Amino acid sequence: MTGETVVCKLGGSVITEKDRPETLDAPALDAACDAIAGALADDAIDRLVVVHGGGSFGHHHASAHGMTTTAGTHDVDAVMDVHGAMTTLNRFVLDRLHERDVQALPLHPLSVGARTDGPDGALTLPSEPAATLLDEGFVPVLHGDGVATASEGVTVISGDELVVELAADIDADRVGLCSTVPGVLDGDGDVVPRIDAFEDVADLLGASESTDVSGGMAAKVEELLGLGSPAFIFGPDDLEGFLRGDSPGTRIG
Repeated sequence: MTGETVVCKLGGSVITEKDRPETLDAPALDAACDAIAGALADDAIDRLVVVHGGGSFGHHHASAHGMTTTAGTHDVDAVMDVHGAMTTLNRFVLDRLHERDVQALPLHPLSVGARTDGPDGALTLPSEPAATLLDEGFVPVLHGDGVATASEGVTVISGDELVVELAADIDADRVGLCSTVPGVLDGDGDVVPRIDAFEDVADLLGASESTDVSGGMAAKVEELLGLGSPAFIFGPDDLEGFLRGDSPGTRIG
């Protein structure tokens, strides 16, 4: 085994039909789970945390209720619409991993996370459950969700922020974000091989074309630049290579 701790995010646009509410992209999810299961079975990786985005499940409901990473709600039905959709998607991910004998277990951010200083404050997300599950041979699976937020009720916590928080707390050796694009693209549509400062690519980055309340590619890059470990943004075809130690797509930091 490699002995590395890896955090890998499956983008919501990868595993769902993002423009069709609550619609799974089953072939894409199956392919991603095949890559994860194969890498684990071959001992290419032994400590893995999976995070998945909301895609057409969480983002659809959050947008309908006006919820973002800074604007929240005190409407319990709105919170349950978002959280319920995300736990449904999480169950799809878990079921497919279990079918491939991956020892995956869910961790739901709404149950444990908080922003006690308001939407601009730091996220409190205990890392001990994920770390202990890793030590016991499990694959923790987290997802974008709602999070208790002082003065705002419940706001959105993105999968990208979860990746950054967890990677830092558990000393991840590598971080990967599997997106619908093969990396961060320049003005000619070519992959930018490496980004060390946000200012270098600020003009290239825009908001997501689909409904995304968590900020699109620009937010991903900004979050990842704060990590002390290398992070990679790549497309679905490179997921297996990343899990087996390759450095595909765009390296961040």
